[in-house]
Amino acid sequence: MEIVLDKITNTEALIKISLKQDDYQPKVEEKIKEYSKKANIKGFRPGKVPKTLITKMYGKSILVDEVNHMLSHNVMDYIKENDIQILGEPLPNMEKAAAVDWDTQSEFDFEYSIGMADDFEVKLDKKVKIENFSIKVDDKVIKETIDNLKKQFGTMTNPETSEAGDVLYGEIVAEDEEADLLEGQENKKGELDLTKVEKKQVKNFVGKKSEDEIEFDVSKVLKEESDIEGFTGSKETTKIKFLVKNVNRMVDAEMGQDLFDKTFGKDAVKTEEEFRTKISEVVGKNYDQESENFLNYKIQDEFVEKTKIDLPNDFLKRFIESSNKEKISREDIDRDYEHYAKDLKWSLIKNKISKDNEIKIEHADVIEEAKTMIRQQFTASGFPADQMESSLDSFVDNYLKGEDGNNYVKLHEKVYNDQVVKFIKESITIKNKEVSPEEFNKKA
Repeated sequence: MEIVLDKITNTEALIKISLKQDDYQPKVEEKIKEYSKKANIKGFRPGKVPKTLITKMYGKSILVDEVNHMLSHNVMDYIKENDIQILGEPLPNMEKAAAVDWDTQSEFDFEYSIGMADDFEVKLDKKVKIENFSIKVDDKVIKETIDNLKKQFGTMTNPETSEAGDVLYGEIVAEDEEADLLEGQENKKGELDLTKVEKKQVKNFVGKKSEDEIEFDVSKVLKEESDIEGFTGSKETTKIKFLVKNVNRMVDAEMGQDLFDKTFGKDAVKTEEEFRTKISEVVGKNYDQESENFLNYKIQDEFVEKTKIDLPNDFLKRFIESSNKEKISREDIDRDYEHYAKDLKWSLIKNKISKDNEIKIEHADVIEEAKTMIRQQFTASGFPADQMESSLDSFVDNYLKGEDGNNYVKLHEKVYNDQVVKFIKESITIKNKEVSPEEFNKKA
């Protein structure tokens, strides 16, 4: 057997394989012997079927199987032995394979296309500067958060007459301007949220009370098509008669122990000052996570943009197409390829940084990450800490074995990514700038 690498470019090559009869025939003969021992053919005792008959009946399929088996194994062995860093998987030349005459040929030539990443360098030093935005938790943010909590834990009331911001609950008693609902037909129930009504129309729904009937064109009153469908149950309904049955109004919760307990748990905080401090801490942690996520994105974007990596684009498109037959079109691939290439480049950059700096993920690292994740989940759900710790090892074991081991693979990838990004952050210059939430949202 002869295997050669024919380089077309720095990123694409052909692996050519030539097989002679001596390469595959011993394996074919061995398989034929196995068949003759196991075959159950009428007229012959088990294990006594002549090899000539087995060859006539199954020889061609045995030959095809053995040649394909040799090809797949030897191609991959050649790639490993020669340390060829391939992208995707080798693609066989299907035209060449289809032209093989298995009945008459004794020597075969095959070839596989492979894609490779060209050698590249990653600039990783303090000269690389990336700006990190630290989100400021100011009095405005704290006030907005408290206002939202007051609404979240507010109380539903039913005042006699409506005001702007209320919700009118009632029945749609007619679905056109001329006809009332047919006798015996059940009225549709609906809730008209006045916060979703066009501003100019709100005055027409203020001062309403139970049993008031309102005629209006839904398409002129509600802002969004989804709101119309949610209210009437149909996108087609326009002019209706609406019979008010109830006025619903959410009254904000008062600042006090009840609000403190509903937000952070029984007696976690006891004064308004402690409440504001705790909110500042929680919001700060959430902002820190948002800031870190954005910084990680900027790091990825910076290194992908600034690191010159030549990819075998034509090969990769063919590989994606062959791996997703009938699931994705070439037009879809061309449209989304830029995103795929960006993700691939980032993966190559991480792998190079990891290899050059000997960043390795141990089994213990994955276990510790799983413990941290499960602690956070149980703490958030209010599960007692002492009970959690006593069963933590069991929880971790069950989780990592879940999804046929895919949970372990995903968590290993997360730990690996976190370690590489952490190394990058320690190696470059990160300039911190404090910004307001509004400024951060604009930049992000």
